[in-house]
Amino acid sequence: MKYPEFPDDVIYTPINEILSGQVKDNVKLRGWIYRTRSSGKLAFVVIRDSTGIIQCTVSKNNVESLDFENAGKALVESSVVLDGLVVADDRAPGGFEIRATSFNIVHFAETFPITKDQSDEHLLNNRHLWLRSRNMVSALKIRSTVFKAFRDYWQRLDYTEIQSPSFTTSACEGGSTLFNVHYDDETEKSGQKFYAHLSQSWQLYAEASMFGLENIFTVAPSFRAEKSRTRRHLTEFWHAEVEAAWTHNHQMMDLEEGMIVYIIKKVLEKNRPELEQLGRDISILENIKAPFDKMKYEEVIEKLNSMGFDLAWGDDFGYKEEKALTQDLRSPLYITNFPREKGFYHRPDPEDPRSLVCHDLLAPEGYGEIIGGGERVWSPDELTERILEENLEPESYGWYLDIRKFGSVPHSGFGLGLDRTVSWICGSDHIKHVIPFPRTMRRTTP
Repeated sequence: MKYPEFPDDVIYTPINEILSGQVKDNVKLRGWIYRTRSSGKLAFVVIRDSTGIIQCTVSKNNVESLDFENAGKALVESSVVLDGLVVADDRAPGGFEIRATSFNIVHFAETFPITKDQSDEHLLNNRHLWLRSRNMVSALKIRSTVFKAFRDYWQRLDYTEIQSPSFTTSACEGGSTLFNVHYDDETEKSGQKFYAHLSQSWQLYAEASMFGLENIFTVAPSFRAEKSRTRRHLTEFWHAEVEAAWTHNHQMMDLEEGMIVYIIKKVLEKNRPELEQLGRDISILENIKAPFDKMKYEEVIEKLNSMGFDLAWGDDFGYKEEKALTQDLRSPLYITNFPREKGFYHRPDPEDPRSLVCHDLLAPEGYGEIIGGGERVWSPDELTERILEENLEPESYGWYLDIRKFGSVPHSGFGLGLDRTVSWICGSDHIKHVIPFPRTMRRTTP
């Protein structure tokens, strides 16, 4: 097949510039056919690019006969390059259309396997193609802004971005959600196969790096063998994590509030058209302001029990509890002072030995937890006690204990679930709608 050639120096106009009214003359446009219909001597072809959609009218009288013929027979997702005149027309999508003077098919698409109102399962099976949809494009643009805003916020505070290994032998969030990885060429002295785990969090390694760099962050995937089938769980998710020396829990919470407000501000500045495409109630985002309300764990237990739950001290919150707690809220909510069982690395509260100096941040509108963080145990003896208390093996955490023996200091950190955060900001009904290729316990393709 001979492909058409196009000059490298040609300037093509993005569709959103045309729809904004900035361009009123002849344009060159390239994109894909979004939908099409023909009527006698006219073909109405809606073209999409990454910035929007616009109607193109192809008249048999204004283009070569082959161009007109191709415009009539090309299927959805065929790629095109065209020239034409921009004309204001209230009947057209976006109020403008292009009257073509040339219409070239770059590649004729086959019949597209996705049509209107197909099941989520079908869309997931064809995710490699569904990424072209307007809603997916909008969600991924918002996602890009959230990732960038997170980095910008911490870099402006002079935090250093670092990376940690994805293979580890130390569990950070409990053994029940570990992914084991078999090292074929490694064996222990007993002759048993050697296993490592996919990282649940960078935290343990971050604490080691913090003693040199002081204030650090990362953006990386984490892996948890989550069997929960809720709208907010993935087995591979993107984790934005921060660790800071000389910082207490309340100071870290203040920084987190500033970060959330900053991220939302940047999305509102850059992605209003995408939020509108997704049908998001933008007014809720516009009213997110710090400080956020705060409740202690024991207060939350009382509130949930008053709503019909049956919870006792030490019980964990799941999706149902967090949804009930936040579905009527319009701003994030902090829960603090969780029981000691929450994490061996959190510092016990000196005023209440049952509790930890830690926090979760719950997104409003029923979205639930997006941040988990707190002040770390920084005494080596106390950390050993906490590891044994959780029935873990100190030998597995030898180096993690070691870093506290040489000038340990108070420090705090947190992890932000980026996918959950994007889902909330987009107003999505499921986390799988805001990540390109979601991974769950039942899905590893495409």
